[in-house]
Amino acid sequence: MIPDQFPVYLVSWEESVLLAKKLAWLVKEDTPLPDLVIAIGRGGYVPARVVCDSLLTTQLTSIRVEHWGPAARCSESALVRFPLSIPVTGMNLLVIDDVTDTGKTLMATVEYLERQEPASIRTGVLHHKDTSSFCPDYFAEPVHEWRWIVYPWALHEDLTGFLQLVLTPIPASLAEIGVALRERFQMQASLSDLSDAAEELVRQGNAMKTGDRYRAS
Repeated sequence: MIPDQFPVYLVSWEESVLLAKKLAWLVKEDTPLPDLVIAIGRGGYVPARVVCDSLLTTQLTSIRVEHWGPAARCSESALVRFPLSIPVTGMNLLVIDDVTDTGKTLMATVEYLERQEPASIRTGVLHHKDTSSFCPDYFAEPVHEWRWIVYPWALHEDLTGFLQLVLTPIPASLAEIGVALRERFQMQASLSDLSDAAEELVRQGNAMKTGDRYRAS
């Protein structure tokens, strides 16, 4: 169960690319190189594309596995929502995701792929948490102390979710909301990103705005 307060780490675009390149080098040092790279949607799309660029391969496809929602909301089990559209029998597969948290996403993915009878399945992520029940073949960076990791391709979605958690019936400015995020989640977000997320909540009907202040609806 996710606690009410926990640390959140925001990963920049630059750091994400560097981690993906590091991941690709780990793959290059191993054999055989993959016949096909499979991105786990949605978090694995960007890392997989960077890995493919580093491997000089165009053989990239994806599957959609659902487990985590915005702001660390987690379902009980991982489900392959959109399966492969091509046969992979006899192929060497490389599966890429952004992070192993519970490990259920990659476990569900590997179990699904094993039924497709490939020659091999290897897995890689940017961040591997020690708490994960699944250990990937490759990871760019270990995470020894649990924290929620927000990647730049999911910043607006996650930040909107976290804002909804800290908004109260008392109107607050963006600066005050930022303080609440830091106190509860150790989360540093720009005023521009906070504004975008707050306006999103207003648009959804989950917050109300009076002047330059926001409150839970």
